[in-house]
Amino acid sequence: MPYDSTTDLPDSVRHVLPGHAQDIYKEAFNNAYDEYDSPKDRRGDSGREETAHRVAWSAVKKAGYHKGDDDKWHKKS
Repeated sequence: MPYDSTTDLPDSVRHVLPGHAQDIYKEAFNNAYDEYDSPKDRRGDSGREETAHRVAWSAVKKAGYHKGDDDKWHKKS
């Protein structure tokens, strides 16, 4: 289901992403959730929510964030 705010994101996202990356994640998730409504628009047997999470993580990576040694995500310098 779409997220109204970053506080609604799963703990596994909120605890590892900085604020700006959480905003990116939320917006990308919500857009993908709407875009991939139909199963024919998704690859394989992936569900709508699973696909939206994949798209959201991809958006965070494309925005220049990477996972650090501390298992948290940081903006590449």
